[in-house]
Amino acid sequence: MALSGLKDTIENIIFDLDGTLWDPMPMSIKAWYTALNGYDCIKDPISEEDIQGILGMQHNLVGKKLFPYLSEEQQLAVMGSCYEQEVNDIKESGGILYHGLEETLDTLDKKYDLYIVSNCQAGYIEAFYEYHGLNAYFKDFECSGNTGLSKTENIKMIMKRNKLSKPIYIGDTLGDYTAANGNSIPFVFAKYGFGHVPKADYTINKIGDLKELLT
Repeated sequence: MALSGLKDTIENIIFDLDGTLWDPMPMSIKAWYTALNGYDCIKDPISEEDIQGILGMQHNLVGKKLFPYLSEEQQLAVMGSCYEQEVNDIKESGGILYHGLEETLDTLDKKYDLYIVSNCQAGYIEAFYEYHGLNAYFKDFECSGNTGLSKTENIKMIMKRNKLSKPIYIGDTLGDYTAANGNSIPFVFAKYGFGHVPKADYTINKIGDLKELLT
């Protein structure tokens, strides 16, 4: 289905963050390695595959997947350290913005209201805004770290809070697709990200495709 057909039927765009607006992997690997060095209870070093495997997962479920051999209390302590280190590292050095991101946001912002909904921890989106200076493009954001809710519920919250009637959601994982479906809104699959969505109705190969197809 042609993505260009959406531009006459939408008024707002909600974005996922990791794998959609930027690549956080080098930052995350460095931050997690630093944080986990302080814990003797961690059996194996964190790997890129480990972190990539939890991208898009609701933040409070990550500890159970990565460290099932730890108690719940230990998981919370370890994950808290990792998340805090990530936020600090973003504030200090940011991440890798996908090529053409700011130009695309600048173009879209002239026609649509833009939002972010992510499964990240509290403070992560604010740090992203702060380092890269992109907060002016977005009207609002929400994340599981703030609410403790699923992405489906957080999209619903953003829609209700901002009275959005014709949004689309753009993301790179099957969980993003499911969250959009759960709110009965169109989903655009960012194929360049970290996930695989075999039944996506709309697909982009780079972030700049939105500039060309929605304006």
